[in-house]
Amino acid sequence: MPNSDLLPSLLYKINENQLALEAAIMELSNWVEQRGSADVAENVRGALHTIDENEEFIKLTLAVLMSPD
Repeated sequence: MPNSDLLPSLLYKINENQLALEAAIMELSNWVEQRGSADVAENVRGALHTIDENEEFIKLTLAVLMSPD
């Protein structure tokens, strides 16, 4: 398998890791908010918004990269 064939799989796995980290951080944000730190929780959610904004582009790009020629 040529190295260029590995790139789409690598990017897919990196995206999966990113989404898993987003979910874990959101859980921590909810936990922090329940303990009275709403400002901190809101700041965390604001930072996570970037992941949400980029998710569709990443999915579309991966679909193109992984589609057969």
